[in-house]
Amino acid sequence: MYKSHTCGELTAAHIGKEVTLAGWVQKTRDKGFMVWVDLRDRYGVTQLIFDEERTPKEMVLKAKELGREFVIQITGKVIERESKNNQMPTGEIEILVTHLKVLNASLTPPFTIEDKTDGGDDLRMKYRYLDIRRNPVRENLIFRHKVSMEVRKYLSDKGFVDVETPYLIKSTPEGARDFVVPSRMNEGQFYALPQSPQTFKQLLMVGGMDKYFQIVKCFRDEDLRADRQPEFTQIDCEMAFVEQEDILETFEGLTRHLLKEIKGVTIDKFPRMTYDEAMQRYGNDKPDIRFGMEFGELNDVAQHKDFQVFNQAELVVGIAVPGGSIYTRKEIDALIDWVKRPQVGALGMVYVKYNDDGSYKSSVDKFYNESDFEKWTEKTGAKPGDLICVLSGEKNKVRAQLSALRMELANRLGLRKSNDFAPLWVIDFPLLEWDEETQRYHAMHHPFTSPKPGQMELLKTQPGEVKANAYDLVLNGNEIGGGSIRIHDRKVQEQMFNYLGFTPEEAQAQFGFLMEAFQYGAPPHGGIAFGLDRLVAILGGQETIRDFIAFPKNNSGRDVMIDAPAIIDEDQLKELHLKLDL
Repeated sequence: MYKSHTCGELTAAHIGKEVTLAGWVQKTRDKGFMVWVDLRDRYGVTQLIFDEERTPKEMVLKAKELGREFVIQITGKVIERESKNNQMPTGEIEILVTHLKVLNASLTPPFTIEDKTDGGDDLRMKYRYLDIRRNPVRENLIFRHKVSMEVRKYLSDKGFVDVETPYLIKSTPEGARDFVVPSRMNEGQFYALPQSPQTFKQLLMVGGMDKYFQIVKCFRDEDLRADRQPEFTQIDCEMAFVEQEDILETFEGLTRHLLKEIKGVTIDKFPRMTYDEAMQRYGNDKPDIRFGMEFGELNDVAQHKDFQVFNQAELVVGIAVPGGSIYTRKEIDALIDWVKRPQVGALGMVYVKYNDDGSYKSSVDKFYNESDFEKWTEKTGAKPGDLICVLSGEKNKVRAQLSALRMELANRLGLRKSNDFAPLWVIDFPLLEWDEETQRYHAMHHPFTSPKPGQMELLKTQPGEVKANAYDLVLNGNEIGGGSIRIHDRKVQEQMFNYLGFTPEEAQAQFGFLMEAFQYGAPPHGGIAFGLDRLVAILGGQETIRDFIAFPKNNSGRDVMIDAPAIIDEDQLKELHLKLDL
């Protein structure tokens, strides 16, 4: 037995007991005749004392040779600590060591393994196994474990069955790029790693498994951001004999359960908002509703003057920034520069200061009077002391630009508090979206999403107007889950593939197995998938998923710790019937 107790559990109640501990040396303090060592394991830190008067001399000499991160085992007596430390659970005691064994020595770590470290992101990712020893990282992984266990508990209690689906599947043309895996035994043929278990969970519904879930790895070969990884984890769920309301009720329940059990937050019914309403009020389909600054459309009160910038715009829209009238001209110019950055893409910004005394000062005083600005304040909900920021241009672009400005200002004003939680269902998405590059419609979610009841015929005449029987769950301005009621009829699925530009031969080659299954009594079904990484990060008060993944990739999709991806041996290439031209 390497240890009788952990380094985090000993208290004054253990004084006088002989114990055995094992762990890593956090730090040492050598006073000549006395050496103190902080011993750390996953559970905490315990102070050890080596005293020449009470400890065998060879133990004291051995303790003087210990370095940071040495792995040691000690035996000793729990004694009362003279200088108590109320900041740590074991701060009332220390261990008078009688036996010390070095289990493994350590090189000096490349960064300090403490809560506040001197290691940068790249260095800590290269030595991630050392980074995991730090409290913040370890606690994030334990937090993720707690969330996963609560998910499993809730779904299992609701009758869901955890079923594994394959990782080596067939590449499909829809969605992001696949990661492909060459087949050694089938020359010139490839597997793909799943972007989701979508078709398999639908087949499980055909198979009569009416409540399925899986916490599953998925893979997408796409450009990365702080909240994306090439491999990520989904809470993947599907139910048979359900309508949209059944799905929303079940998974609203799951989210409420997690908020209650993990964060101690109780939330009643989640609000619902259509996609069109979300775009009109907030400029995006995953709005953060923890704060205001809702869009006010100004076309009818800002156009038809002499200001041609607005007159020529498809949309003129503004937001009221709380307390923003105190901004200096320099601060406002900085905001204008911010929206003109390539990442946002606005051509400029008009502003109106609505001063505390009710007066107005704007960048367009030449074209508008106080009566005009009063209408702007009414549309944007501005109050005395606010700043109205107005953008104009093509409708979809300007909404996205103002949405970016709204979120940036909310961050600067401290309105996005990590311990406030505001969930929201966004429903009635468009079924299809037009792609300028390919000059055809693509499925906004995926080609198995059902249109809203009664709208199938609209696909022939007004495909862009058809609404999907789809829904997203948004939490604090982040999409944490999305799903839909699926098509379960072969003829309807064939029609959908046709509208999406598949020839009958292409549809059969790619998805013939699914359409064939639909001929054998497929039940109505639907589901949802939560992004576990993102959900855990938000519940943990952050938005960067990398901090909650044990061994993440960097922003280039590389694992800098094991140096992957990497070139493979030429013999392996031959076995896989591949030739690499560099």
